[in-house]
Amino acid sequence: MDEILQMVDSKVFGVWFLIGAALVFWMQAGFAMCEAGFTRAKNTGNIIMKNLMDFCIGTVVFILVGFGLLLGEDLVGIIGKPGFDIFSDYAKFDWSSFVFNLVFCATTATIVSGSMAERTKFISYCMYSAIISAIIYPIEAHWTWGGGWLSQIGFHDFAGSNCIHMVGGIAALIGAAFLGPRIGKFVRDKNGKVTKVNAIPGHNLTAAALGVFILWLGWYGFNGAACTSVEQLGSVFVTTTIAPALATVTCMIFTWIKYGKPDVSMCLNASLAGLVAITAPCDVTDAFGAIVIGIVAGLLVCFGVWFLDYKLHVDDPVGAVAVHCLNGIWGTLAVGLFATNTAPGYAIADAAGNEMVGLFYGGGLKLLGIQFLGMASTALWTAVAITLTFLLIKKIFGLRVSQEEEITGLDASEHGLASAYSGFSIMDVASMEMSVNENTDLGSKDYLEATKAQRDASVPVVGEVSRIDTGIHKVVIIAKLSRYDALRKAMNDLGVTGMTVTQVMGCGIQKGAGEYYRGVETDATLLPKVKVEVVVSKIPVEKVIEAAKKTLYSGHIGDGKIFVYSVDKVVKIRTGEEDYLALQDVE
Repeated sequence: MDEILQMVDSKVFGVWFLIGAALVFWMQAGFAMCEAGFTRAKNTGNIIMKNLMDFCIGTVVFILVGFGLLLGEDLVGIIGKPGFDIFSDYAKFDWSSFVFNLVFCATTATIVSGSMAERTKFISYCMYSAIISAIIYPIEAHWTWGGGWLSQIGFHDFAGSNCIHMVGGIAALIGAAFLGPRIGKFVRDKNGKVTKVNAIPGHNLTAAALGVFILWLGWYGFNGAACTSVEQLGSVFVTTTIAPALATVTCMIFTWIKYGKPDVSMCLNASLAGLVAITAPCDVTDAFGAIVIGIVAGLLVCFGVWFLDYKLHVDDPVGAVAVHCLNGIWGTLAVGLFATNTAPGYAIADAAGNEMVGLFYGGGLKLLGIQFLGMASTALWTAVAITLTFLLIKKIFGLRVSQEEEITGLDASEHGLASAYSGFSIMDVASMEMSVNENTDLGSKDYLEATKAQRDASVPVVGEVSRIDTGIHKVVIIAKLSRYDALRKAMNDLGVTGMTVTQVMGCGIQKGAGEYYRGVETDATLLPKVKVEVVVSKIPVEKVIEAAKKTLYSGHIGDGKIFVYSVDKVVKIRTGEEDYLALQDVE
C-alpha cells in the first residue's frame, strides 16, 4: 500500500512540477506588463518585444549550450558537460527538467531588460540576453543545482534568490551603468556634478499593477514547483504569501511617513522585493522568519531606489536593481539566519552530512558563512562575465541608441511602430521621424554659416515684434519633438523659466517616414511636434527668437516655426501665492 501511495505521490508531484513550470513561464507576461507600465508609452512595443525574445532566444541557446552546462555530467564542480541528448537520445531525455530549468533561465535574462529600458539597441539586447541564457546563468546555477561545488558544501538556494534574482540584478546594475541615464533623468552643472534628480513617471500604473499580480501568482509556481510533499508545498505557500505582504505594508508605512503619502509604485516594487527575498529560504524558514525577511525587504527596496538615484546616479526605470539585486542578496543570507529544522522536508547539511540551521535558531555562523561564500562567488562570476559581455557588445554593435532615437521612442526607431496604442491618445507617444531629402536641403547645416534667407526658410517667424521697450510679447514655437530638451535649455539660459508645453501633431513640407506593418506600408500624414509658449517682457523678444532659431536649425526646410504676438492687455490675477497673466493676444 505504501508503495502505491508513493507512486501516486510521485505522479501527482510530477504533474505539479510541470504546472509550476507553466506558472513560471506566465511570469514573462508579468515582467512585460510591469516594465511597460513603469516606462513611457513611446517604448512599450520595444519592451513587449524584448520580453518575448528573452524566452524565445533563451530557448534556442538553452537547447544548444545552456542545458548541458547546467545539468550535464559534473566536471570538477564548475560546469556540466555539454551534450545533445535532446537530439541523440530523445526517448530517454528528461523533458520535464528541461522545461522547468528553461523557464527559470529566461527569468534571469528578463530582469536585465527593465533597468536598461528606453535607451538600449535592440540588437545589443538580443545579444546579451542570449549570452546570459547560454553561459552566465547555466554555469553559476550548476554550482548550486547541477551538483557543483556549492551544493557539495551545503549552500542552499531553494528557488533562486541567488542564482536567478541576484544574478539578474547585478547584470541589470552593470548594464544600466554602462548605458548611462535616460535623457533628462539627471541635471548636472558645468563640472558634471549631479545637482538634481528628475522623476520620469511610467505611463500606465494599471499595467504595472497587473504585472505585479501576475508575478505574485506565478511565484507560487516559482517557489513551490520543486516541493515533494503536500506539507512542504503548504509551508512554501505560506512563507511566499507572508513575506511580500509584510514588505508591501512596511513600504507603505515608510513612504507615508517620509513623503507624506503612500507611494503606489514603490509599494508595487516592495511586493516583488518580498517575493525575491523569500525565494531562497521559502522551504526552510517559518512564519516568524518570513515576517522579518519581508519587513527588511520592504525597507531595502526603498533604500535601493534612493541609493541608485542619489548616490550612484544610475538610472533604473523599473527598480530592478533594488528589487532583484539587493533583495536577492538579502534572501540568500537570510537562509543563514532563519533556517529552521521545524520546516517540513528540511534538508540542509554540510559536506559531512551534519545538519545545519540558521543563526537565530541556534545554528551559529557556519551556515551563514557558507551562504555568504556562495553569494560572493556567484556575484563575482556574474560581475566579471557580464562586464566582459557588455564591453564586447559595445565594441561590436554599440549599446545605446542615438539621442534622436531615444527622444522619438524605440517603438518608432527600432520597430517602425507609430505607437503600441494605435487608436488611443497617449501623451508621450512620438510617432515617426521626419525624413530629409534633396528637396528640403538648404545647403548649410551650420547656423552661423547660413545666410539670413536660409535661416528664415528653416525656421520662419510669423508676426511683428513690437518696438516698444516695455512691451510684452508672447512667443509660440512649433518644433520637432526631439528638439524640445535643447530648446528648453536655450530658453533657460536666456532667463526664461516659465513656459507652456503641449504635444501636437502637424504636417508641413517634409513627409512622415514610411513604415510597414505586416508587410503593408503605413500612410503617415501627421508628425509629432511640440508647441512651446513663452511670455517675455524684460528679456528682448529678438533674443528669444534668435536663440530658438539657432537651436532648431538643421539646414532643412521644416525645422520649426515661430509665431510672435504683442500683448495689448494684461490682467493680473492673484491666486494663492502665485501670479498668473491672462493675455488678450493680437497678432
